[in-house]
Amino acid sequence: LGQQTRYDVVFVDWNMPRMNGIDFIRSVRSREQFKKLPIVMVTTENEIEKVQTALEAGADEFLMKPCTKSMISEKLELLGLSCEA
Repeated sequence: LGQQTRYDVVFVDWNMPRMNGIDFIRSVRSREQFKKLPIVMVTTENEIEKVQTALEAGADEFLMKPCTKSMISEKLELLGLSCEA
């Protein structure tokens, strides 16, 4: 994440090529400027332990794939954000 760029929300997958989503979330949360940045874990991993791990790492919400626009809108609303079409 860039120093000068403003982010409203980050959607991150559990399984990514260079860094998994959990490590990414922990890295982002370790930076003071991103402590309050909303993060949504989007994944096919649906075991309760995985959800708990993501939330403990600092994810604000968890979204199962495949997901619809309405599912994304609901999560954004929970985070106090809006989804413009």
